[in-house]
Amino acid sequence: MIGLIQRVREARVSVAGQVIGEIGAGALVLVCAEPADGEAQARRFVDKLLKLRIFADAAGKMNRSVADVAGGLLIVSQFTLAADCTGGNRPSFTGAAAPEQGRALYEQVLALARAAHPVVAQGEFGADMQVALVNDGPVTIPLRIA
Repeated sequence: MIGLIQRVREARVSVAGQVIGEIGAGALVLVCAEPADGEAQARRFVDKLLKLRIFADAAGKMNRSVADVAGGLLIVSQFTLAADCTGGNRPSFTGAAAPEQGRALYEQVLALARAAHPVVAQGEFGADMQVALVNDGPVTIPLRIA
């Protein structure tokens, strides 16, 4: 499972001009399932996401998690995180899970996050989404769970 976590002051996702998910301060999480992923990877991904210390403590050090700061999570599916650009100028996305598997794992990540964290918003799997954010820091962390 591939993720890209951005610490944000605010973020929102829209489909067809309508906001479908938004948060204040917290983390925008772009997530992509890979063919070998299953429930174990989804669980490890959410566990790591909730414990990742990317928020500043009183001394200004990144020592606090999204749970510690009561931040929101905006979780958005993004198969393009699996892009392979080594073969030419057009990216290949064969490293991403098939749509049915990707949707199931995305929904599992959402369910696990909601069971463990009070503020979870989402995008719409497979939709043409527009994502707006104010990156805080900026802090952007790649996360890969095998």
